[in-house]
Amino acid sequence: MNSRSLATAFVALSLTTLVATTAMATLPEVTRLKPLGVRRGEETTVLFQGARLKDAHQVLTDVPGITILEVKPIDNAKVEVKLKADEKLAPGLYPVRLITKSGIANLRLLGVGTMPVVQEVEPNNDFSKPQTIELNTTVEGVVDREDVDHFQVKLKAGDTLNVEIEGLRLAYSLNNQNILDPFVSILNEGRFEVATSDDSALLQQDGVCSFTATEDGTYTVLVRDSSFGGNGNAGYRLHVGTFPRPVAAVPGGGVPGDTLKANLVSLDGTISQASVQLPSEPHDQWAVVTENEKGISPSPNWVRVNELPVVMEQEPNDDRAKAPESAVPAAFCGVIEKEGDFDCFSFQCKKGQRFRVTVFARNVIRSPLDAVLNVFAPDGKTLSSSDDIGTNMDPYVEFTAPADGKHSVRIYDHLRGGSAIHHYRIEVTPAVSEFDLSLAELRRYYPQVVSVPIGGQTAFMVNATRRGYNGEIFMELDGLPENVVAQTFPMPAGRGEIPVLLTAKPEATHAASLFDIRGKGDEKNATVTGQLKQTHQLVLGQNRRPMWGYDTDRAAVAVTDAAPFEIELVQPKTPIVRDGSKELVVRIKRGEGFDGAVSLRTLYNPPGVAVNNSRKIDKGQTEVQIPITANGSAAVGTWPLIMIASYPTDNGTAEIATTPIMLEIQSQLFRYKFPRSAAELGTEATVAVEVEVLRDLPGDAEVELVGIPNGLTSSAAVQKISKDSTSVIFPITVAKDAKTGNHKTLVCKSRVTVGDEVIVQTNGTGEIRVDAPLPPKKDAPAKPAAKPKPAEAKPAAPKPLSRLEQLRQMKNQ
Repeated sequence: MNSRSLATAFVALSLTTLVATTAMATLPEVTRLKPLGVRRGEETTVLFQGARLKDAHQVLTDVPGITILEVKPIDNAKVEVKLKADEKLAPGLYPVRLITKSGIANLRLLGVGTMPVVQEVEPNNDFSKPQTIELNTTVEGVVDREDVDHFQVKLKAGDTLNVEIEGLRLAYSLNNQNILDPFVSILNEGRFEVATSDDSALLQQDGVCSFTATEDGTYTVLVRDSSFGGNGNAGYRLHVGTFPRPVAAVPGGGVPGDTLKANLVSLDGTISQASVQLPSEPHDQWAVVTENEKGISPSPNWVRVNELPVVMEQEPNDDRAKAPESAVPAAFCGVIEKEGDFDCFSFQCKKGQRFRVTVFARNVIRSPLDAVLNVFAPDGKTLSSSDDIGTNMDPYVEFTAPADGKHSVRIYDHLRGGSAIHHYRIEVTPAVSEFDLSLAELRRYYPQVVSVPIGGQTAFMVNATRRGYNGEIFMELDGLPENVVAQTFPMPAGRGEIPVLLTAKPEATHAASLFDIRGKGDEKNATVTGQLKQTHQLVLGQNRRPMWGYDTDRAAVAVTDAAPFEIELVQPKTPIVRDGSKELVVRIKRGEGFDGAVSLRTLYNPPGVAVNNSRKIDKGQTEVQIPITANGSAAVGTWPLIMIASYPTDNGTAEIATTPIMLEIQSQLFRYKFPRSAAELGTEATVAVEVEVLRDLPGDAEVELVGIPNGLTSSAAVQKISKDSTSVIFPITVAKDAKTGNHKTLVCKSRVTVGDEVIVQTNGTGEIRVDAPLPPKKDAPAKPAAKPKPAEAKPAAPKPLSRLEQLRQMKNQ
């Protein structure tokens, strides 16, 4: 379903992916490949080792060129996979995923090379007793703790010996264990190091080094862990020979279908020219493999391929005020070729135009440049600056032109370094609205894979990272296995996630595929698009720091064993209201022979809704009620709600999803106002609650006074209310031994009966004060005898008037 009618129902969506409190699906796991790589053009049997692998039946390869010939489970921990890499497949690392009838294993990288492979032979720890190998050989070995491996080759004067190792890039470790962080060096006959490498820009935590012999002689290649760690699982592939090994391809990209005229730069700064045929379609990262009469590079260099015209830097361009001007959109390419170098480019902008400037150096084209980016306005003032952006090692800015005129960008190395391989690509494009899609991880660092049982459903959450677009997003899936169908919902405006449901029809068979998800904006923004991107963390170091990962643009889905029961989340007939509660009903129909318990959790909760995820259907039972509540600010609308059921199998825990119900959230039906009430022990009182009916009632309504303190009772705790009700009076009887004090526990629980369902709304909190009666008054004390009144004194004789007073009175008469 991708119904436009649902769009308005998702207003104010704020979904929260839950960390499950019940058991999650137990997926197969591949901990080791043996061998770690293959030679192209040859059939090789690779042993996949791990856990829960006994029902393996397929291997998915993300990139064309590897053919799977046979998948043969040995036991629950080992599977033999016979495969063949195409004889023209570019050397490098290729993702493979083992598929079982119960799920999808973690992605692993398989090495593909062109040279003969030999196995390390111990003992080779002593410089004086190395393992002798031929030039242009790949060695597979293991570094144990404090192990040092030595390999000896012969060179003629003028030969250039290149050494490249795949160590950490072949590992899988999310707990900082079984990791090889390799160190390689080339030693002369006097045991002096003539070249060393720990990390490298091109190979990241794996090394590459080079040495040109000045005379005929024997040279030794040394391999160890950089901190002398290691264990029996820390394997590597060491490439030793005179093959070409450029570490930079300049420029770092071109236009689809063009022939790229590239400068290939070696470690010693030597530059050779090459013509590289670019693919006809855009690629965020495209492999460039070098081949000459001396061999083929064991791994590629990387460039970007898109429609942007390439503008090469023109020296001198250190001064931004004099920077050469070019038209945009464009890709500015160049090299910070010496210490303290600055490169500047300029272009015309109109006032109000908004541009995006993105640097590609360390993260895509594998340059050692730690880029700093500045953007300047026509008056020379800085508009924006950037170094690293979050986990992205390269800078990125967006800016709005403040005026018409020439704007400029400047790039340099953070530590003011520079060399012939400090190359870069700066893409200047209009800042269009777009978004990226990803699958939400149920467990951190474990990329989501999708297992859908035959005849059942599964569900997952899709996240959107928005850039400049805040409207609805509509999605479609492509590449699902046969007889698997998707049900999508529009992602609401302003929100970042939404569920997707997959259903495998009963006629579906065990199969797996890689699928993509494409999204587009609403009808007014149909040109706004986005697609799926997924990062697979392969190695985590200390403090769970990502050390190595692999990005894909498709996710994996497998059709798995049918669940031993059918499941239904019953669609409620009535809504849940704000400040309300409801019980959802989950039912299962058990298949023959299945009597186990089924744990339940929601895939996500609508905003403001809480779900009890501790409920389960006990052994032998077929139904359970799941309490849910909506707070006072729950988002009004209609929401798809999906339950995930976990159940035991003989190879771990499996899952199945219910089909979604559409949970309707409405505003409150009632508003209550609680006055303060008081009563004495052993008396009767009333609690008068003002009520406002906010809208038409869909059925018969009643309200119950709950939370009545111990020792208090009500003979009419439940009373009918109607649309015209304005108050409810609850009689209260207070026992003589009730607890005195102020009780803030009174709550009104409203129930509206609609058919065979009840809408419940709960509001509080009122209070009632319980007082002890005043003690009785004591007898009044006797009044003291009245004192006899003193005899009345005779009035005093009038005071004689003065002569002046007499004359005044005479005058007034």
